[in-house]
Amino acid sequence: MLVAQNDFLIIDFEGEPARTLEERRAKGSPLRDVAGMLRSFDYARWAALRAAARSDEERAQLAPLVDAWETEVRQTFLAAYAEGAAGSGLYTTFAQAQDLLGLFELDKALYELRYEINNRPDWVRIPLRGILALAGPQRPAADA
Repeated sequence: MLVAQNDFLIIDFEGEPARTLEERRAKGSPLRDVAGMLRSFDYARWAALRAAARSDEERAQLAPLVDAWETEVRQTFLAAYAEGAAGSGLYTTFAQAQDLLGLFELDKALYELRYEINNRPDWVRIPLRGILALAGPQRPAADA
């Protein structure tokens, strides 16, 4: 957080080097940061599964645990955010923001895909799984 000209600026947590300084300094919806946090939970799930599972059998055993962890963390985070945002004037109800939040999550996952293609091609599966999950009703299988 920066204070400039008697105003508060929250700059992107990751810096996102592909975005211009102007884009990173522009004020935007707080839902963009919420979406970034949700994508971080997804990354943590897949990275933990990838690091812990040494075989397909272990992956199949651990997948429900990391899936449940992400679901619980996501629900807890969103409930706390909704409670904190209540009465702020941002939304009449947080439920009204769900479609926009989904759009910001998809935008973030697409950004991650571009980043991984350019920097860590062996991690491309993580944002691809996120994109598939956001585009469809079912989560992708845990075959990290």
